Amino acid sequence: MIKRTRLLLLGALLAWLTGCASWGEDWREPEVHLVEVETVKARLLEQEFVLHLRVDNPNDSRLFIRNVSYAIRLNDLLLVQDEASVWRSVGGHARRTFKITARTNLWQHLKPLAKLLRSKQPLHYTLQGELATGLLIHRDLHISRSGEIIPGDHIPE
Repeated sequence: MIKRTRLLLLGALLAWLTGCASWGEDWREPEVHLVEVETVKARLLEQEFVLHLRVDNPNDSRLFIRNVSYAIRLNDLLLVQDEASVWRSVGGHARRTFKITARTNLWQHLKPLAKLLRSKQPLHYTLQGELATGLLIHRDLHISRSGEIIPGDHIPE
């Protein structure tokens, strides 16, 4: 009886270890891309943009995205810092684009922005974000994009 119990426990232990070994597949970092910034409304007191983010999942398993936190800066001026709950999933070896609404209020930054625009120098922007992923095993994906905006290019004549 004791021999049978030991043999059963040993068999269960070996089955458990092989199950854990199959979980150890190589996990590759999914890529996050800023595809488009869409202007919804641009009024004096409130500006609303939609950020289109694309996630490319190179892994076999489904990737669950819980929330996105992000910050947008123009030169050293923080325009918006926010967090959005998205609850999306990206299938294995697939890509998915999702939208996040960003709202800003430039009224509080009016003087520094006017000074930046008068200088006629290119404005440096940065988008930094973090996507919280996973249901049981949590991993954070980071996004960092930057570039320049030439003020005269976006003013209609």
